[in-house]
Amino acid sequence: MTLEDVAHIFGLPIDGEPVSGWTDSSSDFLQSQSIVIFGHEPVVSSSSKSYIKLGWVPRIRDAESLDTKESIKRYVRCQIFYLLCSTLFTDKSTAYVHAKYLPLLRDFEQIHTYSWGSACLAHLYRALSCASWFDTKEMDSSLNLLFVWA
Repeated sequence: MTLEDVAHIFGLPIDGEPVSGWTDSSSDFLQSQSIVIFGHEPVVSSSSKSYIKLGWVPRIRDAESLDTKESIKRYVRCQIFYLLCSTLFTDKSTAYVHAKYLPLLRDFEQIHTYSWGSACLAHLYRALSCASWFDTKEMDSSLNLLFVWA
């Protein structure tokens, strides 16, 4: 599978800024980022304070009034975050998502400049590599991309 395959299948950009950066795993970071990006305090995992409950995202998205430019931006950020965590960068936990993607959504005008396709492909390759270990019992990634490609 190549970057061009990802671009054709998902329609994601493969050129642009890398999807990377430093993230803080503290609950304070998660709270502050969520308030700035979504306008609400998140529902977090009781076992790990750096994970947001995925079901919370569509609830706050659907509660947006869409009557101001900022509320429309929050709605779109929620939708993008939900797609990132439920389709492109999934893991074994389908109920919680890591807060590491939040800083990438902070600057609304920058979101489209990231190379989401290359990050998605790298995520899949890493998951396939980990799945090949002799003691692995399940895969830590969405297989939608692989199934469509095959």
